[in-house]
This record gives sequence, structure tokens and C-alpha cells, in this order.
Amino acid sequence: MNVLSAENLHKSWNEKTLFSGITFGLSKGDKVALVAANGSGKTSLLNILAQRDSPDQGLVSIRKELHWAYLSQEPELDDASSILDNVFLGDAPAVRAVRDYEWALEQHSQLATAASEKALDQAMEAVSRYEAWDLEARAKTVLGKLDIHNVNQPVATLSGGQRKRLALARVLLEEPDFLILDEPTNHLDIAMIEWLEEQLMAKSLTLLLVTHDRYFLDRICDRILELDKGELYEYPGNYESYIEQKEHRYAVAQSEQEKAHNIYRRELEWVRRMPKARTTKSKSRLEAFDDVALRAKKQHRDEASEFGVKMERMGRKILELYHLEKAFGDDLCILEDFTYTFKRGEKIGIVGPNGVGKSTFLNMIMGLEKPDQGKIVAGETMVFGYFDQQPLQVPDDMRVIDVLRELAEFLPMADGSRLPVAQFLRRFGFANETHYQWVGKLSGGEKRRLQLLRVLVTNPNFLILDEPTNDLDIVTLATLESFLIDYPGCVLIVSHDRYFMDKLVDHVFVFEGQGKIKDYPGNYSDYRSWADAEKARLQQEKPKAAAAPIPVKEDKPSPQAGSKKLSFKEKFELEQIEQSMPKLQAKKAAMEAELSTLSSEFERIQSLSAELQQLNEELDRQELRWLELSEGL
Repeated sequence: MNVLSAENLHKSWNEKTLFSGITFGLSKGDKVALVAANGSGKTSLLNILAQRDSPDQGLVSIRKELHWAYLSQEPELDDASSILDNVFLGDAPAVRAVRDYEWALEQHSQLATAASEKALDQAMEAVSRYEAWDLEARAKTVLGKLDIHNVNQPVATLSGGQRKRLALARVLLEEPDFLILDEPTNHLDIAMIEWLEEQLMAKSLTLLLVTHDRYFLDRICDRILELDKGELYEYPGNYESYIEQKEHRYAVAQSEQEKAHNIYRRELEWVRRMPKARTTKSKSRLEAFDDVALRAKKQHRDEASEFGVKMERMGRKILELYHLEKAFGDDLCILEDFTYTFKRGEKIGIVGPNGVGKSTFLNMIMGLEKPDQGKIVAGETMVFGYFDQQPLQVPDDMRVIDVLRELAEFLPMADGSRLPVAQFLRRFGFANETHYQWVGKLSGGEKRRLQLLRVLVTNPNFLILDEPTNDLDIVTLATLESFLIDYPGCVLIVSHDRYFMDKLVDHVFVFEGQGKIKDYPGNYSDYRSWADAEKARLQQEKPKAAAAPIPVKEDKPSPQAGSKKLSFKEKFELEQIEQSMPKLQAKKAAMEAELSTLSSEFERIQSLSAELQQLNEELDRQELRWLELSEGL
């Protein structure tokens, strides 16, 4: 069954043609990734497909009876409402049924009439039909998985990452038949990404997504569409298959280009000798010449990205951390007696949940945050380059090339040569025609890439990169990986991109929470394999006494249909739950009240949110058990 059709799409922006003549379709169950360099028009194409924008030419159609949803890079949320209210602003049938029920209930409670009672009955029937009675509980579960726990918090107080996660929760809860996702893994930690993978793999939906996360792409998608220089190429299979097919396409194009060059030279000689009186034959040959010239001049392969820089000299002492401790209040411990001595050329990855203190750790190394205890000693020859999560801080009316030239005109190379910043820009995907563009005309991904180059052009010998893969396209990521593989200095990376980490790091610092950091030798996948094996081992060794109690099976049926008599042990358990639940609910109300007053104390919000999640899970467990036991009374 056809889900989406795009026919002959054209789109230009700022006098630049993003794409022309694009035609493709999606069938039911397709899971397709769209990849392209930043600024090529990925988001513009998604906005057109999602009917948020119109093409300059062409037609898009989505099957009418399908329910579909779109996660954009800039979510549209109601800042005046709470998190939970925003979840129920969706257009899914179940969500509409709940909204209609709440409205009908309110109307009937204000003025009970035969008409209001009938409307309430119809609304209740719709909620039952869509199995939406537990929709709020499901919403809280999904939000909790995405590290959002205070569902009554005003959306206006959320960070950019929290807003994106809220929007993601909303489209998932709509349970659409067709889902369009623009960079869904941005602002998710690794645990969240792996949870999202399971959600999307388990659902029989049609999917079109833009992502730079290659493991995510590999696990989810069975087809790749590439937007390259305004044209669309299709590759069946996963990411590895895409790379193989793309390399073959480039090889064929290179061969065709060489043939075109030879023909071009011969045709040029003929044009120069051609008599002024043009016959029909000569005109047709001129038209053919124009086509050959176009093919001969077309560049298919990007400039080689491999290059070795000559970094600043590095002495014996690199960076030494002695007995570092850092906490925010009594509830959030970042570091507890952490000591480490960095070695020459190390490449270390940092992983852990959001809010556990990874960025705080980097800020301490850079002197932007002071430790509570301990000492940080850097060698005299160390030159740090810090790529943080802050946006590019340059005027919009500055030229792209001047953003680098104000720091350096050349980049010294290992072979003694000097690389002009213009060539450096080209190697990271900035074509010649973009060098004198205003910064304000760049896309978000292009600004992020330019910000990265500002760090690299200063020629540091110790790179500290905080989420460098966010908003970078796959082509730029491959270039950055090539740069860092050959980079002779030290690298410390915080990233949720597992492919990126696996390709680069020698070992990982695992932030486990409450100040505990595990130094694991190997890359992220090595660590994850070990952690999974360790978890399985502990489960097997767990004593039976520690297992959850199994309800006692009664031999005699209860006089009440569908229920059973409670044993003495179960009656005691019921009494304990009835005493415990009011205390937990009071504690929950107090924590939610405190959260609603917090707006800028980020670390406290993170700590309190994590505690609230655990409390909600315990309440859910006790409420479910209470219902089970109550049936036996």
C-alpha cells in the first residue's frame, strides 16, 4: 500500500537550489533514512513532506486514511501549559477521545441534563473503544523513559533538550501509522537512544527519518535516500550497504567524468574551428557539446579529508587530576575522590545518563567550574581546544571565512606545509561559494560545523569535545573522525554517538552516578558487552530469597467469581501497602511542588526528577499490587 508520494519536487532558498526534480515514494512498513550534508535541504524536504512548507514546484500526497505525525527540529509546544497538557494536544484518536471525555465530564458536572449524560456516555464509549483509559499512565511512562518526570511543570521552564524529548514523547504516544522524524536522537543519552530503537523496531509503522547516528540508522532502517548536490539517490539495505553502493557510484562517475573530459577537449577544438554558418548538424553537435561540458565540469568526489596537522609541542606532563570531588547540595554528587593521569595521545570517551555531571567534569578541567576538593594540574606546554554545547558566538553579518581568519590564516601541517583556512573549510564541507556568505544565512548544522573549525584551527594539543556529533551530518562526521584518528594529541569526548565512540576511543569513563566513575579499557561496545554479561551473571547469582514474593495459590475457589481468598500473608501485605501508599503520595506531592518552583537550578532539577521517577515506579507497583489483593477481599 502506498503511504507517501513525492513527484518532481523543486525548492530554492536564498537563491540557492536545494533540490530539483525529486521523485520517490514510501510503501506501508518502509523504514527509510534520509542523509545529506548540512545545508543540502534535508529539513526543507521533510517540512514539505509534512506539509509545513510548499515546494516551488511539484506535488506531495499522503494516504488520507492514515494517521501520521512529524517530529521537527523546532517543536511547536504550548509554553503556557504543563508537560502533560502538551502531550494531550496531539491529534491521535485516543488523545481526542480523552479530551472529549474530560470536556463532557466537566459539562455534565456543571449542569446534568439528558443531553449531557448522553454526551458523557458517548465519550466514555470512545475512550473504551480506543483503550485510552490508561493513556495518562502510559504518557508518564514514556516521559519517564525520556527523563521527564514532573508532568505538571510548565513547558516555558524547559530546556531545549527537554522540549525536544517532550515533542518526541508526544508523537510516540500518538501511535501513528506513519512517522516522520528529524534528528530524533539529538538530546538523548545512550540509554534513551537504545530504548527508542526498541520502540521503533517493535512497531509496524512506516518511518522516514533524518539522523546522523549510524548505529541507530543501521538497526532501524532498510533503505537510505541520499540528497547529494540537489539530486536524490536511493540505496536499498543498511548503512554498510549504503557506503559500498555509494563508493561504486563514485567510481562509475569518476570513470564517466574522465571520458567526458576527453570528449570535452576534442569538442572544444571542433567548436573553435567551426565555421560561422551553422548547419542543423552543427547545432545538434553544439547542444551535445554543452551537455558534455556540464558532465566534464561536474565534481563527484569530495576533496580528500585525510590530513595530518602539526600540533603544538607536548611536554612530559599532560594533565593530572588528584582526588577530585564535586557535588551540588546533598543530593547530586558528580565526583567522589577521582584521580587520573592523562597520557600522551590518549583518546577517552565519556558516557553516562543525562544530568549525571559529564559537562560539569569538562568545565572543571577547563577551569570554568571549581572542584569542591582536589587539584587539577596541566602541563606547561598544554594548549586546550574546547568545543562545548554553546551556540556559535559571532555576528550574523560576518563572512564565513573571516570567522576562521580572525584566529589564524593557515593551519600548520605535519609535513611542514601550511594549509590555508579556505582549504580547511573545503575539507569540512564548505564549498568555495559559501566562504563569503554571511554567517546569518547558514543552517544550524553549518553553524555548528563552523564552530568546530574555530576550535580546530587554533592548533591545540588537547581537544575536549562535548557532544561534537550533535547537528553534524554523516559526511562531516566521517571527516572529523578521519581528522581525530590521525590527530597526535589527547582527546576527551562526551558523546551519545556509539559509532563515533567505537571508532575513536581507547577507553571510556563511565559516569555511573553518585560520584562513581568506572574507567573501562576499550570502546563503548566493548564496555556494553561486558556490562550486559555482568548483569546476566549477577541475575543468575541472585539468591532466591531476594526475588519478588510469589502469590500463594489457593486450592479452593473463592465464592466470588473471578477472585480468590487471601492468605494470612497476603492480608498482612495488603495492610502494609495501605499504610505505605498515603505516605508515598504525600512525598510525591511535596517533591512536585518543589519542582514547580525551580527554574534555573538545573542540577537540583535533575536530581529531584530522578528521585521522583523512582517514587512513581514504586507507587505504580504498590497500586497494581493493591488492586490484585483487593479483589480477594
